[in-house]
Amino acid sequence: MAQLSLVIVLFAALLIPLIMARFKLTALPTAVIEIITGIVLGQSGFKLVTASTSLNLLSDIGVIVLLFLSGMEIDFSLFQRQKAPRNHFEKEAARNASKTKSAVQIATESYVTILVLSFGLAFLFRITGLFTDIWLATILFSTISLGVVIATLKERELLSKAYGQTLLLIAVLGEVVPMMALTVYASVFGSSQHPLWLISLVFIAALILFKRFRSFFSFFERINKSTTQLDIRLAFFLIVTLVTIAESVGAESILGAFLAGIVLKLLQPHEDTRDKLDSFGYGLLIPIFFIMSGVTLNIPKLLSDPKTVILIPLFFIAYIVAKLAVALILKQRFKQQNAFAGGALNMATITLVLAVLKVANNMHVITSQQSGAFILAAVITCVIAPLLFNHLYTAEPEDKRKLTVHFIGTNIATIPVAQQLTQNSYDITMYTDKEKNYHAFNSETHVELLDSLTTDEVVAQKVFNTDILVLGHFDAMKNYRLALAAKQFGVPRVIARFEDRNILKNEAEDELTSAGVEVYNTPEINISLLRSLIEVPSTFEILQNTQAAIYEVNVKNRRYTGTSIRNLPFISAITISQIYRNGRFIKPTGDTLIQLNDKLIFTGNKEQAPAIREALGRLNTN
Repeated sequence: MAQLSLVIVLFAALLIPLIMARFKLTALPTAVIEIITGIVLGQSGFKLVTASTSLNLLSDIGVIVLLFLSGMEIDFSLFQRQKAPRNHFEKEAARNASKTKSAVQIATESYVTILVLSFGLAFLFRITGLFTDIWLATILFSTISLGVVIATLKERELLSKAYGQTLLLIAVLGEVVPMMALTVYASVFGSSQHPLWLISLVFIAALILFKRFRSFFSFFERINKSTTQLDIRLAFFLIVTLVTIAESVGAESILGAFLAGIVLKLLQPHEDTRDKLDSFGYGLLIPIFFIMSGVTLNIPKLLSDPKTVILIPLFFIAYIVAKLAVALILKQRFKQQNAFAGGALNMATITLVLAVLKVANNMHVITSQQSGAFILAAVITCVIAPLLFNHLYTAEPEDKRKLTVHFIGTNIATIPVAQQLTQNSYDITMYTDKEKNYHAFNSETHVELLDSLTTDEVVAQKVFNTDILVLGHFDAMKNYRLALAAKQFGVPRVIARFEDRNILKNEAEDELTSAGVEVYNTPEINISLLRSLIEVPSTFEILQNTQAAIYEVNVKNRRYTGTSIRNLPFISAITISQIYRNGRFIKPTGDTLIQLNDKLIFTGNKEQAPAIREALGRLNTN
């Protein structure tokens, strides 16, 4: 029977993502669906699955791996002191940021209110006699599901934006602080005979392991083989070591697992290491933990107790009320609708609730009815919170800004390019110092007339205030001088035409390249194009095709990393011909996995491909 239960659980874990994809249940976290599935299969439903020694063991390992991966979710860059601005754009951003509170300030204030309200609610439950353990209730009400928050923000591609970073940091605090509080709670009120100060040994051990393996990934590439998987061996060594130390000093195993995740994250593993760990955790052990959490719930028994029937809605309300003040604090920086959306998303809690209740059950400080009420209320929050967020959230004004491109040099070579870019969501402005060119082309695109092309005049007219500067003037030395000035000013991308034929050409071009300027030469481009037409005749068809074009994009959006080419949602609209990775070109197949910072060269429809290129290149961290 035990083996049959394991087979059913694994089969359910296989079917759940397929059913979610088939019926487009993307609004609900997978964990919630898995718990509901467990309820249907277990004591509350068809009783097809019963707890056994093997399933309980796998479930216990699952929660350890879950907390380990949660530790790896923390973005420590959020806590770092901002570097001094290096250029005009960073100075402008710093000036604007100084007028508003930072993500750290808003998140800290938000979580302090969560702790205060959680304690107040726990105190109310105690004086009413509904739940008397005030410290355990405070920990439970103050938890936030980091996994649900990250998944929702990643889906909306908000992780790289100030709004997403703020919500992420609140959720990080909502996992770290209750985790630390649970450790102290278990040590003080549990059966452990170890003094509380011994818990510090777990942190000391984590620090020693970090220092010992700090350089691990710097030489990892030279010694790694597919049959050794050294990075995965290191991950499990960290988990087992810190879990063992945690249990030895009277702390909880989940604290050791969480710290192991933090240590590995600080070691800066490669992207594929994280993908392999996710595959192992979320592919096997974690679904078993969530499904078994539902299997062991006996809802008919819970509902037969009048007090438990009252507790379920009251716990649900408490989870929500504890986070109500978050919206008021988010309003200080973000628009009202998004403040309420952020407050709603942080109401979601499930992961740490299950872990806390597992510890509480082992300590025998909570009844099965109370534990079930907490779990059911948490499941409801995870159903409602993402739905509310997706319904309420709209893009912040700062997120709607188009990419700005300024052209210096308004002529027959640059005008057609500017006109086409205007149609592809770019904010284009062209500049010229020739009145004849201004009158000739101003009716065709946005052109501004400058008195001169001296650096002072260009800076005064804010020509360098752009994301991309294109220097397409026919005078190569003007382009040379302005390109160097633009890079010194801090323009992120400078593209300069340089065709000077004097003896200093190579030296000047090398100087531009060293400064970070992207140099192009029309005659050389024409030569390369003619050669391509001879060697690859289809090049002419691609270039002449009015519906298709060639594109290149540097993959920055982690939403697509670890995804095989055949599974990209827009793959039917483009054809990826090459991938430039780690200094070399590779020929992709349908099974090739996209990695962070890959350069994809692809062809696609001119109407669809630019949006796809923008989606792949959009910064979306974690």
